[in-house]
Amino acid sequence: MTAPEPIPFKAEGPQPLLREIPPGEPYPVEALGPLHAVVEAVQDISQAPAAIAAQSALSVASLAVQGFADVETLGGDAPCSLFCLTIAESGERKSTCDRLLIRGLRDYERECETDYRTAMDAHEVAHKVWTEKRKRLIGEAAGTKKEKAAAAEADLRGMGPEPKAPIFPNVTAMEPTFEGLLKLYQVGRPALGLFSDEAGGFIGGHAMNSDNRLKTMAGLSRLWNGEPVDRTRAGDGAATFRGRRLAAHLMVQPVAARPLMADPEASGQGFLARFLLTEPPSHIGTRLRRGHAAESMAEVDRFAEHLRGILESPMPTGTHPQELTPARLLLGSAARELLWRFHMAVEQAQAAGGELEQVRAYASKATEQAARIAGVLTLWGDLDASEVTAQAMGWGVALAQFHLTEAKRLAEAGAISADTNRAETLRKWLLESWQHPEVLPRDILRFGPNSLREAKALRDPLAMLVNHGWLARLPEGTEVRGASRKEAYRIVRPPHAV
Repeated sequence: MTAPEPIPFKAEGPQPLLREIPPGEPYPVEALGPLHAVVEAVQDISQAPAAIAAQSALSVASLAVQGFADVETLGGDAPCSLFCLTIAESGERKSTCDRLLIRGLRDYERECETDYRTAMDAHEVAHKVWTEKRKRLIGEAAGTKKEKAAAAEADLRGMGPEPKAPIFPNVTAMEPTFEGLLKLYQVGRPALGLFSDEAGGFIGGHAMNSDNRLKTMAGLSRLWNGEPVDRTRAGDGAATFRGRRLAAHLMVQPVAARPLMADPEASGQGFLARFLLTEPPSHIGTRLRRGHAAESMAEVDRFAEHLRGILESPMPTGTHPQELTPARLLLGSAARELLWRFHMAVEQAQAAGGELEQVRAYASKATEQAARIAGVLTLWGDLDASEVTAQAMGWGVALAQFHLTEAKRLAEAGAISADTNRAETLRKWLLESWQHPEVLPRDILRFGPNSLREAKALRDPLAMLVNHGWLARLPEGTEVRGASRKEAYRIVRPPHAV
């Protein structure tokens, strides 16, 4: 009897650290209403995923209209401010979409800057005259000549308030930190945008470091709510900013988004739940069409012109030009009924064992998100609108449902430990940034990701990469780059590894 031939062992290769994220649903572009055409145009020009263009369009529209009205919801009024978080790899043309859709805003800022400089020059002269006159009158009022002192005191009372500087015209925050945002609220417009097509610097930078993250998340959450925010700094005194609005669009790569998605503070504070999340399937490798329709650029031009028109419209303010007094955008009866049905479905799905039990933070805000989106689309179509129609609410519900589904998909994939996050960060760095076939711990400590430049933070990620087959520990004394090494690793680079 012939003995069966042994089947040769075939190594499986490195194993993934993170579970594979299931593909999401197609973006419901037809639910964008008045933004539908420009989103399709931008997608035609850029060949980027529709969700990226849609997030850019929605956030820009929100930035433009948020100062004019608050929208009625089932539980009171809410700002027409949207926070968007778009997750996509480098090369997905995030910046292209953003640049096309924000062009009208940048043109507006550039033109306003010229007028602002002229007004600021005039203000500086007027302020200096006022200051010197006040200084002289104070001196005379404190003098010994009674008649002259009385006249000076009367003149002081009649001088009026200190001349105010012109309002700084920038619509978006140049410094992506919460403190930078408050500085801009102090001198600038009451309705602003926090926009970044490379938001990894914001998420991993000063604004979200261990000392500032809770303050940043709490402050941004209050602005999303439409609540006053306080600023207290030594030397500057204290200030409270009321009647302010903020729209946001943060575009970030998955490697930077995963730690935020897994951060219990970001989830527990309800910070992430305020964002409309999406991570669309990649289009890289499929963008083979040459050119685009001429009508697409014409549609982008029309969008930019409409955006400029809204930005040039005076926002409603009270006696304080930097405090908004938005109108109320009411729900029509059919719109309210539609929103109520959506609320009922989402509420029931949050029950124990329900489809949305694990993402209650997102689900609890879905009804308000639907109303906000409907409000933005309504005001974009007609800045003087007084009521949300059933059609607009249908758009809002469809988009809110899509983003709730995305939040559930991404939150489940993001439920990973901090150690796994660090190991994945190291894996990406080794495959994408380290050119040698071997790596030493000291190489990582000197050149690696900032979060791993401490020996104690490096032990567990190295062990995890060895266990999953991405690193192979070399025998002690192995020569690497001309020297005998006590601890060194060979990097396993499978084909098409990412």
